[in-house]
Amino acid sequence: MNSIAIAPRVHSDPQAIERLKALQLELDGELEVEVHMRDGSILRGTLPERPAIQQFLDPDGNEGTNGLFRVDDGDGGMHLYWLDEAERVVRVGSS
Repeated sequence: MNSIAIAPRVHSDPQAIERLKALQLELDGELEVEVHMRDGSILRGTLPERPAIQQFLDPDGNEGTNGLFRVDDGDGGMHLYWLDEAERVVRVGSS
C-alpha cells in the first residue's frame, strides 16, 4: 500500500526543487516572519519548526516534491501552507 500523501502540486524540475530547498533554509523554527505568498498575500506569525521537503503525489498520481509549513498567528490560530506557494521570507525576529 502506498503511503505518500497527496499535494495540489508537485515538482520534479531541479530548479523548482532547489527553490523549495532555499525557502526551507530561510524558514527556521521559532522564527517570527512575514511570508510573502505568490498570490500577493502576506502571512505574519511564528514558525514553530522548519518545514520538511517531502515526496508527494499530485491529484493525477504524479510523484514529486513539495513541503508544508506551519504559521501560528498568535491568536491561537495554526495554519498550514504549501511551500511552493511562498515567494519570499522576511525575518521579523525570533520568539
